[in-house]
Order: sequence, then C-alpha cells, then structure tokens
Amino acid sequence: MPKLTNSVLYLMSISAGLVVANLYYNQPLLHQMSVAFNVSESAVSNVALSTQLGYAFGLLFVIPLGDKVSNKKILKFDFLLMILALIAAGFSNSLFLLIISSFVIGFSSAIPQLFVPMAAQLADDKDRGRAIGIVMSGLLIGILGSRVISGLVGAEFGWRTMYYAAAIIMVFLFFLLHYKLPKINPNYKGSYLSLLKSIGFYFKTEPSVRLAALRGGLAFAGLSAFWTTLVFLMEDSFGYGSGITGAFGLLGVVGALAATIVGKMSDRISKNKIILFSALLLILSWGIFLFSANSIIGLVIGVIIVDLGLQALHITNQNIIFSKNPEARNRVNTIYMVGFFTGGALGTTLGAYAWEHFGWTGVSVLGIVLSVCISLIHLLFKHKTV
Repeated sequence: MPKLTNSVLYLMSISAGLVVANLYYNQPLLHQMSVAFNVSESAVSNVALSTQLGYAFGLLFVIPLGDKVSNKKILKFDFLLMILALIAAGFSNSLFLLIISSFVIGFSSAIPQLFVPMAAQLADDKDRGRAIGIVMSGLLIGILGSRVISGLVGAEFGWRTMYYAAAIIMVFLFFLLHYKLPKINPNYKGSYLSLLKSIGFYFKTEPSVRLAALRGGLAFAGLSAFWTTLVFLMEDSFGYGSGITGAFGLLGVVGALAATIVGKMSDRISKNKIILFSALLLILSWGIFLFSANSIIGLVIGVIIVDLGLQALHITNQNIIFSKNPEARNRVNTIYMVGFFTGGALGTTLGAYAWEHFGWTGVSVLGIVLSVCISLIHLLFKHKTV
C-alpha cells in the first residue's frame, strides 16, 4: 500500500475541490438561465436539482467501484464523460437539454468521493481524521469558491462561458491526476452486481452509517435550500446580480478551513458532543436567516455559522463511518453520500417551493425544521452513533 505523502494528500484535496465545483457553478447563474430560456425561477431550479440527482446516482453506481476497480481506470472513463457533459451544457439551446447535461455533469462529478476514502485508507489510524479533514477542506472550498467564480464569470461573460472554462480545467486536471496519483488495486473479486448488493448489506447491518446518512442529508437539505433561493432573494430584496450572490461563497470558506481542525478534533473528542454542537449551530444560523430578509449583515453572519455547522457535522460523520469496515470504505461512503446528496436534492425542491409560496420566511422555517430534526434524531439514537 503506497504511503500517503503530503503532496499526494493536497493533490487529492485540490482535485476534489475543482471537480466538485462543477456541481455548483449553476446556482448563481439560475436567474440568467431563466431569462435566457424565458422560464420561471421554479422551472430553472430543475437545473440544480438534476445536477444533484446525477451526483447521487454517480455515488450509487460509480463510487462503489473503488472497492473493485483500479482508481486510474475509473478516472479515465469518468473524466471523458464529465468533459463532454460540460461542453454539452454550454451549447444547450433549451432548458431540457441543459437539465439532461446537468444530470450527466453531476453523475460524473462524484469522483471526489473516491479521494475521501482513499485518504482514509492510506492514512495511519491516528491521522485518519486529519487526512479526511484536509481532503474535505479542498472539496468544501471548491463548493464555496465555485459560486464566487461562476457568479463573476456569469456577470461578465454570460453563463455558457463558465461551462466551457470548466471543461478546459478538467482536461488539465485529468492529466495531472493520471501521472501523480498513486495507483490502488482493490481486493474485491466479486461481480459488479454483487458489489452493489453488498451495499444493502452494510446499510442493514451498520446503524451508525444509516444515522450518519440521515443527519448529513437533513443538514445538506437546508444548505441546498439556502443556496438555491439566495439568488432570488438578492435580486428581489437588494437588486444584486449573480456576482454579489456568488461572492457569498467566500464567507463559507471559514467553515471549510475549519474542516481540518474538526478532523483533528474528531480523532480525540467525543463525536456525540461534536454532532450535537453542530446541530445547535445550524439551528442558530437559520434563526438568524429568519430575521435577515432585508439585512446583508444578518445573511453574512448566518452563512458563516451554517457552513461551520455543516462542515463540523459532515467531517465527524465521515470519521465515524470510515473507522469501521476498512475493506468497504467506498461502499459505506456511497451509503452516506447518497443520503447526503439526496437530502440536497430534496432541499433544492423544497426550497424552491417554499420560496415560491412563502418567500424567505418559508425557506428559513424549512431550515429550522430540518436542523431541529437533526438534534432530535441524534438525542434519540446517539447510543448507536459510534
């Protein structure tokens, strides 16, 4: 087994951020897309929804292969599909084609979730939380930075340019990973079908994995509802375009950078305490959002706290599931991340509905309800968490 060097660890971290950014470029651009295709804000939110659903399907059908197929083989197929989908999205001449392309972008952009269990596998037991935290920091900065970049690019050059630029970035990244990433040959010898079936086995027999997936899904549902509707709030209440909306992503970097610290903490501090503290942070952030429909300062404070709460919860969840079943880390990560991003897709849908019918108050109440559910579930079942 290759040793996890810092250069490889940070390469995985940067790569995770660049690839996962493909999922979120569309969010600050939704208003421009609705104007371009002359459709409602609710209809264009399906672009974000289809991307997240595609990601969930990629997690379910691609990531388990990390326990069976060489990581280099997976990268070759996946990056080709990803690059073609990004180009197709840029050339889309209808909302339907953009939605289909977005689904494929999401499906092929699940690759960062190979890096997280890979880091956990290559790291020593005492440094596993740190390794996960560093990779997740890159991934989270990619999520947040993508909104900033796409907002600025969209404002200056139009939304299609962002997709073309992303395709070029992925071409360069593929060659870098191909030559620098260590090759890992897994030991699983069964068929692809039996590999997928075994996911069900781990889902049934590991309550800690089920609970982590539920907690993560509820938290990410709230965050997705926020980012899907923030662009509409900024347009309606403040008259700001995609550039300002995307710049809000910079505020979340505070939470992303905290991922490394949380990773180290979760190696030493009670994970139950970190989970409860994270849930309380989420409740607090949504309470602030509720009273900030006309306050930029309130939105700024809320973004920092909601990202910090989500990242603390997410890193702790992953440290819990990777500490068990070392032979199936990609499969248990599949269970967790499918739950996580299915929650994100649900949050996108519920957020769009809440905005359309109840405005920002409805979105904020939705976030509070989801966060309270995390707290209640944790208090009821915390004896099964670790």
